Amino acid sequence: MPEHNPGQMGGTMRLGKRRTIFKTSNSVLRKLYGDKEYVEERHRHRFEVNPELKSHFEDKGLRFVGQDVEGERMEIIELDDHPYFVGVQYHPEFTSRPIKPSPPYLGLLLAAAGKLQSYLQKGCRLSPR
Repeated sequence: MPEHNPGQMGGTMRLGKRRTIFKTSNSVLRKLYGDKEYVEERHRHRFEVNPELKSHFEDKGLRFVGQDVEGERMEIIELDDHPYFVGVQYHPEFTSRPIKPSPPYLGLLLAAAGKLQSYLQKGCRLSPR
């Protein structure tokens, strides 16, 4: 990351709440977040995907569905034709609660129970009402 300084390990991380813009409407995580145009999640990391390698990932079927506001940092990746393959640069566990898991964790739980597709088809509602 440009702000990373390997000689100075304190204060070189990307910290705090950052906006992630969804680049496609055909995204599992976008649907799980309520079809929002963007999400704001907390970050705490020093690493990122090299933009020069983006096409290599996409050639293998991975899709970068969320990017930072400038469109430089890859924030959310998904794999099509998989029950639930998502990756995020932020920390959804910071906002997850036992009775209200954050959308990435809710998706994982639903996929593990075989209920993700029906949940998405119902408009991300647990009951038909």
